Amino acid sequence: MSASITAIELKSALADREPPLVIDVRKSPAFRAAPDMAAGALRRDPGAVAGWARTLPRAASVVTYCVHGHEVSQNAAKALHEIGISARFLEGGLEEGWKAAGGELV
Repeated sequence: MSASITAIELKSALADREPPLVIDVRKSPAFRAAPDMAAGALRRDPGAVAGWARTLPRAASVVTYCVHGHEVSQNAAKALHEIGISARFLEGGLEEGWKAAGGELV
């Protein structure tokens, strides 16, 4: 299973020389209903990981997030990890993780 990352750890990693790709994998209804997302994040369908995973740079590390950091982002990170991509999921997701830590939004 892939590991988790806290919002504080992610904020620090985003300042690194080679920051991770942040991928919003909220299910479509939750994504459409939300007014914001993490700044710099890519939006991808959590039900189509196998399709879009091939488009990711092989050297990239990835952090996925969903609404609360439960199954959706964990399953996406696990699927990425299983095909050889360094992937973690954001603890607490967008709501209890990123927003609560004052993460930048768009």
